[in-house]
Amino acid sequence: MGNMKQKITVFGSYVTDLMSRTPHLPLPAETVKGTVFSMSAGGKGFNQAIAAKKMDADVVMVTKMAKDPFGKLALDLMDELSMDTSHILYSETEGTGTALIMVDESTGQNEIVVVPGACGAVTLKEVERCAPLIQKSGYLLVQFEVNMDAMERAVEIAHEAGVCIVMNPAPYQDVSDKLLGMADIVTPNEVEAEGLTGIKVDSEESARLAAEILHKKGVGTVVITMGHRGSFVSTGEEHRLLPPFTVDALDTTGAGDAFNGGMVAGLAEGMDIWQAARFASAVAALSVTKIGTSKAMPQRSEVEALLAE
Repeated sequence: MGNMKQKITVFGSYVTDLMSRTPHLPLPAETVKGTVFSMSAGGKGFNQAIAAKKMDADVVMVTKMAKDPFGKLALDLMDELSMDTSHILYSETEGTGTALIMVDESTGQNEIVVVPGACGAVTLKEVERCAPLIQKSGYLLVQFEVNMDAMERAVEIAHEAGVCIVMNPAPYQDVSDKLLGMADIVTPNEVEAEGLTGIKVDSEESARLAAEILHKKGVGTVVITMGHRGSFVSTGEEHRLLPPFTVDALDTTGAGDAFNGGMVAGLAEGMDIWQAARFASAVAALSVTKIGTSKAMPQRSEVEALLAE
């Protein structure tokens, strides 16, 4: 086995991000002239897969899109990075998912409308077709941006096969303790941790209390990303608050995705959870120094350089 990388399957969302920057966010019925428009490949699942791939992971993306220009954007980026596109599902009825993002240039505040489209309509039959792929993976990485019944089935398949399940509970939704208990590692941010446990997470102490509740629900390892406070990791036996890397942040969208993709990439090549979380923090830190989501994911060499500093 040694340095053999384990396969990672990312089961999750793809949406095309349509982003405009404006001097201020429009009021109802107001038309505002924007300054910048960009269209890029996004969605939590897709961003995490790209982050992992750029860390040299052996990663396969499972998502659903339409054969339309927005879907083509994803395929083009995957081709550019030599990613396996053979497990992409296609919808005949739904369009590819989109996110309309407006950003206020002066405050950085944003307003986002996500239309999941095809990635919110994965059928259970389609999940079953992915079972052989999931079963031979070392890791399954999931988020809550697809329809939950499909995601739960993917988790069940992985759980039955003894695959390590990393669950990023974003965007937050109420889920059963049964589903949470199947996850080996759960990676909420402060808001999601509060949703899952009822504890307001704003310090190391409150993070520890939230982690304890999640351990009681059957979660093996809890990793709470806390922005400028760093990341809190608890294995049940041991817990630590890992400090963040200090960078000049330009755009924090996608930082959580960079963290998740980076962490699973680290684990799949044999890092322990502490090393993988530190590695993930470096990936996330570098991702916020560039504008955008999937295209802001750093190169492995940049991450190595930051870790060596």
